Amino acid sequence: MEPLTRPQAIIDYCLAPLGLSGSGDAERETRRRLEHVIKTFQAKANSTLSVDFSSMPSQVINEAAHGYE
Repeated sequence: MEPLTRPQAIIDYCLAPLGLSGSGDAERETRRRLEHVIKTFQAKANSTLSVDFSSMPSQVINEAAHGYE
């Protein structure tokens, strides 16, 4: 997988598992806010940052719910 630099590409990758239709007001607002956050972060860093999801380890948010206590 190539590192992602475009905010929309990062957002699309992150939201893909949810299988959203793209037509809901809540989804559009969520995408708008995430894009603003990513662009603001990139502007503060004074560079286009990239995200390489292929090198990120998986994280379990609630380990007890998955039996990994």
